[in-house]
Amino acid sequence: MTQTHYETNDRFERGQRALAEIDGAGGQKVIDALADIAPDFARYLLEFPFGDIYSRPGLDLRSREIATIAALTALGNAAPQLKVHIAAGLNVGLGREEIVETIMQMAVYAGFPAALNGLFAAKEVFAAHPA
Repeated sequence: MTQTHYETNDRFERGQRALAEIDGAGGQKVIDALADIAPDFARYLLEFPFGDIYSRPGLDLRSREIATIAALTALGNAAPQLKVHIAAGLNVGLGREEIVETIMQMAVYAGFPAALNGLFAAKEVFAAHPA
């Protein structure tokens, strides 16, 4: 099935709105940083994760960010993305304690090193975002 130009633009515009609501300036910095090396990848980020997945009904943005923070913590090697999503969690109404508890929960499933890395990422984000 071929996607029409309208459907593609709709996904892109929906993704732009979702990115702005969730990540604010932090998300736009990621998109802007890709402009000179991989502008198509920046578009894919807007269309798929934000235009398709984050825009779905079924989970609110707080729940989606908890899941994302947990997944990025568990990966253990995605500190820049984790920091963006910790800031996004704060932006969509997560409290610091919820974020810390989400990261600590990952010690059970991803190990202490992953949880430690996540906690240090959170500490850095919290310092940059006064309560």
